[in-house]
Amino acid sequence: MSSEKKEVDIFPVASAATDDDRAYSNPKEAIDAKEIQIDSENEKVLESEMVVTEDDLIEAKRVADTLTLEGVRETMSAVLKIHERDPNFPHTILMRIQEFLANEEVFENPEKHEELINEMKLEAALITNNSPYAEVRAVVDNKDDPTTPCSTVRAWTIGLFFSFFLAFINQLFSIRQPAISIESNVVQLLAFPMGKAWEKWVPDYRFRMFGREHSLNPGKFNKKEHMLIAIMANTAKSLPYTQYIVWTQVLPQYFNQQYARSFGYQILISLSTNFIGYGLAGLTRRFIVYPTYCVWPASLVTIALNSALHNDRNVPVPGPFKRIYSMSRYKFFLWAFGAMFVYFWFPNYLFEALTYFSWMAWIAPDNLNLNILTGMQNGLGMFNPWPTFDWNVLLYDGLDPLMVPAFSTLNRAFGMWLFGFVIMAVWYTNTWNTGYLPINSNRVFDHFGQLYNVSRAINDHGMYDHDKYMEYSAAYLGAANAVLYGCFFAIYSAAITHVFLFHRYEITMGFKNLWASLRRRTRDETGQYKDVHNRLMSAYPEVSEWWYLATLLVAAVFGFIGVAAWPTYTTPGVVPYGVFLAVVFVIPVGVIKAMTGIEVTLNVLAEFIGGMWVQGNALAMNFFKSFGYVTCAHAVQFANDLKIAHYIKIPPWHTFAAQMVATMVSTFVCTGVINFQVNIENVCQKNAPMRFFCPGPNTFFTASVLWGTIGPIKVFGYQGQYKELLLGFPFGIVLTVALYFVLKRFPKNRLLRQFHPVAFWYGGINWAPYSFSYAMPSIPIALLSWWYVRSRYLAFWSKYNFVLSAAFGAGIAIAGIIMLFSVQWARIQIDWWGNTQPYTGCEDDACTLHTLAEDERFYPWWDGKAIPAP
Repeated sequence: MSSEKKEVDIFPVASAATDDDRAYSNPKEAIDAKEIQIDSENEKVLESEMVVTEDDLIEAKRVADTLTLEGVRETMSAVLKIHERDPNFPHTILMRIQEFLANEEVFENPEKHEELINEMKLEAALITNNSPYAEVRAVVDNKDDPTTPCSTVRAWTIGLFFSFFLAFINQLFSIRQPAISIESNVVQLLAFPMGKAWEKWVPDYRFRMFGREHSLNPGKFNKKEHMLIAIMANTAKSLPYTQYIVWTQVLPQYFNQQYARSFGYQILISLSTNFIGYGLAGLTRRFIVYPTYCVWPASLVTIALNSALHNDRNVPVPGPFKRIYSMSRYKFFLWAFGAMFVYFWFPNYLFEALTYFSWMAWIAPDNLNLNILTGMQNGLGMFNPWPTFDWNVLLYDGLDPLMVPAFSTLNRAFGMWLFGFVIMAVWYTNTWNTGYLPINSNRVFDHFGQLYNVSRAINDHGMYDHDKYMEYSAAYLGAANAVLYGCFFAIYSAAITHVFLFHRYEITMGFKNLWASLRRRTRDETGQYKDVHNRLMSAYPEVSEWWYLATLLVAAVFGFIGVAAWPTYTTPGVVPYGVFLAVVFVIPVGVIKAMTGIEVTLNVLAEFIGGMWVQGNALAMNFFKSFGYVTCAHAVQFANDLKIAHYIKIPPWHTFAAQMVATMVSTFVCTGVINFQVNIENVCQKNAPMRFFCPGPNTFFTASVLWGTIGPIKVFGYQGQYKELLLGFPFGIVLTVALYFVLKRFPKNRLLRQFHPVAFWYGGINWAPYSFSYAMPSIPIALLSWWYVRSRYLAFWSKYNFVLSAAFGAGIAIAGIIMLFSVQWARIQIDWWGNTQPYTGCEDDACTLHTLAEDERFYPWWDGKAIPAP
């Protein structure tokens, strides 16, 4: 009999006879069969309610038999405090826990409530012996072998090679349009055959160093070594954000400050911003790394790829179409990777209409209203039911619908869709003169409807010139860009308010444990239950918070020296002020990122505060932005790597050393490459070689002048025309507080628990230049994966979902790199309808509601009076 026939026989579509019709040799066999069937049905119901696979349930039962009722009560009390507002936690189980704890009869007469007690024991066993989240159990092993080699010569050699390679390539091509970037998952793929080749061919030569014996070949290339390499690569791929400061200072078309060519200046400010972020990540481990509720969805895809490459265990699982699926994760990864690698060439090179599938706008390409409603590139894309066949479009903001929880995808899409109507209202009413401008552009315009020329508002030293500014123009935003800024203001206040209201217990416990650690150097987690991952990691020596604090302080000193020792015309106070901003937001931003996959970036807030603090000085604002926004972003990224190490059980000191060394290598390599790049003839100009047009430095320079030189007071101040957008701050607070009290009034409402105010506002900041067409396809995919498949075929979903996400991402990355260095590098184009149709009519040149005649302009308002036309 073929294997396919066996699979079909296991889950027949229709059976010829029911159990009642079968003949048994004696009545006892029939009774036993019915009992087995009933037990099986009860287990399936229990598996569905607890969102566990059969294997997880069997393992939990063994642990549950050892638990006492009082111990379960204590554990569940901590679970309820921590997960009561957790949208990732299974709602049914949460209701049962509340019922269990609220009923004193359960503890006074336990014999009358055996079913509920047994269920709570199972849940307690599952939480403490594994993870309460199915997505974590799907890819993270709850066992560890502390003797597994990790920090080996092999791992460090390959890791350092890729740290150098990624830093060099990513920095060199960061100024190219489009840029070339190699991600850590690509490194995982490339490092695997290198590690296996080392395992096979390098001799087992042993030597002693630092009092320990080391081997050139410690045996099988294992997942801990592999993940340590990936962590080093992921750390090294983060380019120093201060490179943008250097670019705008050195080049003559920008500020032309040649002292910025000094390698000492460049390396000091680069080391400072990089290592301050790392120090913050280590200090916040007890808030955003160790707690169970900090899932870090992005880490699960990385671990899934690691598991697919190293896990030899292959368990067949039941899945859709009533079949058993026995394909291994590794083989599934290879098939999915290959399929995406081949397919990606079609929407991105051979048939671009598959990417921008604005088929409704093609009916009448020059129809303004049709394009606004359905266009993907220059419209809002509000009513196109399926606007793309390009998987990469779904990843436009890094939120893979297979990776992040469904509630994150749906909240983001709902917020984006709702604010689309606000954008239309602003544009069609010509509010803030937006009708003269493209509706969905992220550029800044002058009152002639042209791109804003910042050089016409500054003097020869790059400082604000009021007379030139008044002679030229105020800065204008398109409708989507204006609404976006309002949502940015709202998301900052919402993030702080949400974490305070919904997670204050966990934050309080984090501070208590941090203080206890600083005093006693202990890893005890007061007020929190210890899941299996924390218990397993306790076998390894912890890195004291003092090391991370020392790293932060030394990095801050580098920043002081870099700012003060050269003529930056900036007070060294930007360092502590910027760090203070990062400290305030790193825990709220980290908690939200860890639970939802959504990262709240501080770029706008840093520009807003920095621009007011050092108004008229673009360079000072840039330093404030770097030390405020970038250190927080780096801290969150490094914390994600710490969580990966926590899941894989890499010893903390190995992770600490790997991140420190990779950051050091990356900083020096990138700084060296910058010194080469700034000397390239015509770099960052229209005739630049190798398409080194510098889109990033150009945008950074424009933002630095608008926010630093002109300043946010002229744009959002009491006389600024966009002052109403500051209402975003109170709106973010009001919506979050309202949700908090509504949830207290209706605590059992499952839909309300899935609403996340920060994710909602995040949808609003996704506009300009992206349209709703980018978010729309994620909705059915998230529903299919997280709601339909996960609820019906959990074992199948656990085995393949995150592997599929990793395979698609890797296929796109490899295909994109090959495409870029082959046909795109040679500028080979295929000119046919499928590649030209997406760029016709309003999708090619953005249409506007109102037009200006030659030399005509629209009028801003100053002190309530219109400026007459010149």
